[in-house]
Amino acid sequence: MRFIKNTAGNAQHDDAKLIADYKNTGNLDALGTLYNKYMHLVFGVCLNYFKDEEQSKDAVMQIFEELVTKLKVHEVQNFKSWLHVLTRNHCLMALRKSAKQNNVSIDDTFVENTDFVHLDIDNTKETQLTVMEKCMETLPEEQRKSVDLFYLQEKCYKEVADITGYDMLKVKSYIQNGKRNLKICIEKNSSE
Repeated sequence: MRFIKNTAGNAQHDDAKLIADYKNTGNLDALGTLYNKYMHLVFGVCLNYFKDEEQSKDAVMQIFEELVTKLKVHEVQNFKSWLHVLTRNHCLMALRKSAKQNNVSIDDTFVENTDFVHLDIDNTKETQLTVMEKCMETLPEEQRKSVDLFYLQEKCYKEVADITGYDMLKVKSYIQNGKRNLKICIEKNSSE
């Protein structure tokens, strides 16, 4: 299996049109065309997390399978950024399940990136994961629930509001404030 960037024929496709086509028709060809544009980047992120080529290839396929259902229910404005978050979360969950927490990158977990980046992974990541988990516990309940649902469970604002019963504007506020408070807590505890 080779992962190469396929620019020929894909350059004219607009991500939003492909997403709309997939959502409206369920056409897996549209989703495949869209995913193919970014598959090499997904593979790179997976490789940085797993440090294993075969496991990373498997993850690329698993993430595509996740896309089949998740893209239908999420409102995606910037597919590349959204896919990066989805990929990172997939890797984090896989690493947690296999108890390889020392390879987890937490620095960007709650920061929205517009580009895929090569992640520096070192032995301090396990400590950062512990700090993040402790900081999550310090958040007020509304912020903790909203941040958990939005970032870790990849729910959209509407889904968070439906699940929690909070008003949509409150949800956005809880997520924004929770993210800020979490960042402050993590920075404070990381410097100690």
